[in-house]
This record gives sequence, C-alpha cells and structure tokens, in this order.
Amino acid sequence: QVQLVESGGGLVHAGGSLRLPCAASGITNTIDAIGWYRQAPGKERELVAEIHNFEGTKIADAVKGRFVITRDNAKNTVDLIMNTLKSEDTAVYYCHAHKGYVGDTWNNMDYWGKGTLVTVST
Repeated sequence: QVQLVESGGGLVHAGGSLRLPCAASGITNTIDAIGWYRQAPGKERELVAEIHNFEGTKIADAVKGRFVITRDNAKNTVDLIMNTLKSEDTAVYYCHAHKGYVGDTWNNMDYWGKGTLVTVST
C-alpha cells in the first residue's frame, strides 16, 4: 500500500548537518503517522522523530533541540533536519509510516524504508 524512499544519508563531521528526506508513494492519504527511526549496531531500533496526525510530534530526548522534523502532506514527504550532529547519532536511519483506521476498518500497518546510513566522524 505504501512505499517509502529515503535519501540524504552519508558521512559528516561532528557538528555538521544533514537532511534526510523521505517520500511516500502508493495509497498515502490514510497515513496517520510518518517519521524516522534509527538503529545503531548492536542496539535496538529507536524513535528519532515522528509526526502523528492527531497526537502531534514525537521526538527523542537525545536529539531534541538539534533535530527538526517537517511534513508536507501535499507532496507526501517528510524531512528530518539533523543539526549539531554527534558521533552517537551514527546509525542506519529508517523512514516509517503507519496506518490505523481506513474508513470503518482497522488497518494497523507499519511501513518501513530500506534504511540510509548516517556516519558522524570526530
């Protein structure tokens, strides 16, 4: 139903910035949340930032004040703007989308991008 295409990963020095765009395609009008998670080697996948239709924006404490997430509903895109990057931000970043109700039908589905690697050097 939904495909997520990520870009913007790469290598950056500590203190630098990156922008991670994610574009959703398919049946996108019933998405109720979209954002970014990340997973470092040997660690569990964790929320970075996500915009929910009815619950506002969720953002991890570790990136609060440094990262900003924006959503463009018309373009079906979400951007993660990463500032003041630290070595601990190094991870594979995954775009994520969720669907709940579609009309009267409960359609509890999660969709994931393939992941894009962000490496922060010191």
